[in-house]
Amino acid sequence: MTAAHQDPHGAAHVDVAVVGAGLAGVGLGARLRRAGRTDFAILERADDVGGTWRDNVYPGVACDIPSALYSYSFLPQPAWSRVFAPGAEIHRYVQDVARAEGVDQHLRLGTSLTGARWDDDEATWHLSTSRGPLSARVLVTAVGRLSEPRVPEIPGLGTFPGRVFHSARWDQDLPAGLRVGVVGTGASAVQLVPELARRAASVVVLQRTPPWVLPRGDRAYAPGEARPGRDELAEEADRLFEARLAGTTAEAALRERAEAHLRAQVPDPELRALLTPDYAVGCKRALFSDDWYPALQQPGVTLEPSAPVAVEGSALVAASGARYEVDVLVLATGFETTRPPFAELVTGRGAQTLAEHWADGMTSHASTVVHGFPNLFVLDGPNAGLGHHSALEVIEAQIGYVLGALDHLDANDAPLEVSAAAEAAYTREIDQRAAGTVWLRGGCRSWYVDERSGRLTLLWPGRAAEYRERFAVFDPTPFPRPVGTPSR
Repeated sequence: MTAAHQDPHGAAHVDVAVVGAGLAGVGLGARLRRAGRTDFAILERADDVGGTWRDNVYPGVACDIPSALYSYSFLPQPAWSRVFAPGAEIHRYVQDVARAEGVDQHLRLGTSLTGARWDDDEATWHLSTSRGPLSARVLVTAVGRLSEPRVPEIPGLGTFPGRVFHSARWDQDLPAGLRVGVVGTGASAVQLVPELARRAASVVVLQRTPPWVLPRGDRAYAPGEARPGRDELAEEADRLFEARLAGTTAEAALRERAEAHLRAQVPDPELRALLTPDYAVGCKRALFSDDWYPALQQPGVTLEPSAPVAVEGSALVAASGARYEVDVLVLATGFETTRPPFAELVTGRGAQTLAEHWADGMTSHASTVVHGFPNLFVLDGPNAGLGHHSALEVIEAQIGYVLGALDHLDANDAPLEVSAAAEAAYTREIDQRAAGTVWLRGGCRSWYVDERSGRLTLLWPGRAAEYRERFAVFDPTPFPRPVGTPSR
């Protein structure tokens, strides 16, 4: 770990403090070093890098976009074992990048952020952490949106006598041959239920709403087989955005593809009806699997088409009134996405927290900077996700934006604070463009949409290529200089 100098208060000081060592944090660290910037620290509460790919180790965990799109463009992985990389391979890739790029020298593992406060007089971020204070000229949050498990409020859950855990906190000592209850039918459930069906004595899946599932076509690469090119796959993925526009022929074609997959894999019309969503494909996260539907038809697997309403002893009680005796409860119930807990810890100008600023839903300019929070950059935050493409497409553009902002800061005497007008204009643009998408018009409730305001706050409502073209290079125009600040 590189040594930090001290600020006037005796605390360790770095130029850039990064919170989170997942794909965004490690990618930023690599690019900082390549740019000759070594005065930075990456705080990570866990004992390893990898983010969601470190935390999620449930059976069957894998990428749900082609592997070739799930590596940094500046450091591609040429040897993925499968079309859709297993989670452990992605985790190893992040570890390898951290070592190869020297990012590991800047890691502060086992270090949780407990608070961050902007000091206007010193133009500095003062951080409190589980391992002591730290200050920085620039603060970058790279905590991701899939880092805080969401645990449902089910009466009696705390009294369940067996094992109970979230899918992102998998019990790796779980023996085979148990009766397992799975709550949820999202992306994690679609991957883990087929694996549980092979290992458990029985599995009951409690489904509040069915997901749309598309064919996956996963397979192992043959030795020496050429992998598809990243650029070609990226262009192909971006064309899928048209299917996220409500009422288009592309949307209709995607629905027909999903319906055909369901018809082909579920011959029983009654079960098929239970598995048919009543909302547009893509309104919720579209899933990819060739073994989800077959798993639900295994003799030891039961689909319960209603949500859990109580836990009574070892019985899981569904809204339908059905009761299921289980030994294990797996909560495949997603994450805290629209109201990220880290926002409570970050305090900007006027003693306002980021959570307070986002009381009506997350907002930003360029999905990266927020008015009232100078020298703060949020990676993988407001409207930075993609509902049709790899998250790395936006993350890499944001990293380029941050590097440009650092160059601008070096050349000027004033902190960077985006104007309120720029943030408001960007928010209006997001809202206007989101209005025509299946995410708002598709007839569902999803974790893409803020539950209080009804705004689309997680996804960029456009193509990845457009985001890169507009925001991969820093533009100082929306950052007015304070009155009286000299120019160089």
